[in-house]
Amino acid sequence: MTLRRKAFLGHVTERGQYDTPEEAERAARVVLALLGAHLVGDVRAQLAARLPEAFALILLNPLQSAEPLPPERFVRATAAWIEGATEQTAAWDVSAVLSTVADAAGEDLLGQILLQLPAGYDLLFGRPQPT
Repeated sequence: MTLRRKAFLGHVTERGQYDTPEEAERAARVVLALLGAHLVGDVRAQLAARLPEAFALILLNPLQSAEPLPPERFVRATAAWIEGATEQTAAWDVSAVLSTVADAAGEDLLGQILLQLPAGYDLLFGRPQPT
């Protein structure tokens, strides 16, 4: 099921406790651009199909990454791309966006996404996996 833009940003705004939808959109754009660099093939396409079109395009045209970033470096990279962000605020941004993405993806697709990412991303998506 594809989320509409307003609903997607509403979830991100609520989870991130942002003052404005613009703040939520900024976080979503950065996090999805970084996430897109880590996903390939059908998994990335399936996830894009479940996101609002503007965010799907960001996911499908990601920032370039030479290697998959471990979760802590993903958060640091997010902080580097958001003006005025710290690692703490970036962790909050990542959590707000990725937990919304996890809801949009559903459990089956999320499982496939997590298989493409380094260990520990389950926590960033707000879906801790049993060890």
